[in-house]
Amino acid sequence: MNSDFIPKTMRAMVLARPHTELRLQELAVPSPLPHQVLIRVHACGVCRTDLHIMDGELTNPKLPLVLGHEIVGEVIATGKEVTRFRVGDPVGVPWLGSACGHCRYCRQNQENLCNTPQFTGYTVDGGYAEYTVAHQHFCIPLPPRYLNVHGTPLLCAGLIGYRSYRMIGNNVERLGLYGFGAAAHILAQIAAYQGKKLYAFTRPGDIEGQHFARSLGATWAGSSDAPPPDELDAAIIFAPVGALVPAALRAVRKGGVVVCGGIHMSDIPAFPYRLLWEERVLRSVANLTRRDAEEFFAAASEVPLKTTVKTFPLEAANEALARLRDGTLNGAAALEMPCTRTTSAAMVAT
Repeated sequence: MNSDFIPKTMRAMVLARPHTELRLQELAVPSPLPHQVLIRVHACGVCRTDLHIMDGELTNPKLPLVLGHEIVGEVIATGKEVTRFRVGDPVGVPWLGSACGHCRYCRQNQENLCNTPQFTGYTVDGGYAEYTVAHQHFCIPLPPRYLNVHGTPLLCAGLIGYRSYRMIGNNVERLGLYGFGAAAHILAQIAAYQGKKLYAFTRPGDIEGQHFARSLGATWAGSSDAPPPDELDAAIIFAPVGALVPAALRAVRKGGVVVCGGIHMSDIPAFPYRLLWEERVLRSVANLTRRDAEEFFAAASEVPLKTTVKTFPLEAANEALARLRDGTLNGAAALEMPCTRTTSAAMVAT
């Protein structure tokens, strides 16, 4: 594609300030910096983190802001220093937009804890738009079969779910998943494929969600306010509900692990030390690394993953977010752009 045919403007859903709805606006198509690629967005996932940003629970967003960090698309132009991608390559853009590379965490292969990171759809504009730019070294080469809405939840729900899964350790046979949404519905398929017995906890009364969990391999599915029928070896909490922490600690065996997989959670209520005693472990997961992406997509290639995604047009982003908030979605949600694929070449000198 010749750069002369890249449009000057694009449609985007923009957050002006927290506690307001997104507004459809016409913005200039961004030009890639030397290390960036320009991406025609095919689809962008709708994530609970986007709600945390809109609600002011994540307190340092770029404003005005284009949300969205589960981006699948196609490179249509490159900055002059880009070597990893060519025009026409399918790419994914996840939450971690960049890391400094030289702080103590980056040097210790913990770039997810970088002191000066950039986050897609939070501190830099994301994918609720027809075009976006991203740092070449933090884009993910995407198998062509995921260049559609079904690839979007893999880029956050899949990656964070997989990082959380790695944190439970070895010798886990019975795994509890609290909150059966986008992340859990992907992770459940990997864990079941690997022979784990899965116990899915949903909102009280969510019979449809429990049926959905059993359809993806759960041994048992029930309400989050009920104990499981068997003692768990580990549990992962995806729902942003602090009260689930003591519930999960009650459910795991001695030496069991409870992982909090979200970026935000309501306050955890006080609980007696006996729930943590006997070497139970409680830990959180923060962000993701490029290694997580490599390992996750390698694992995903071995599992016949099926993502359940409800699609919305770009201008219906507020509706998609509302459906996510009220818990009426099984699986994930994504915004789909009315774009066409390009096969020709472009280079933007910057």
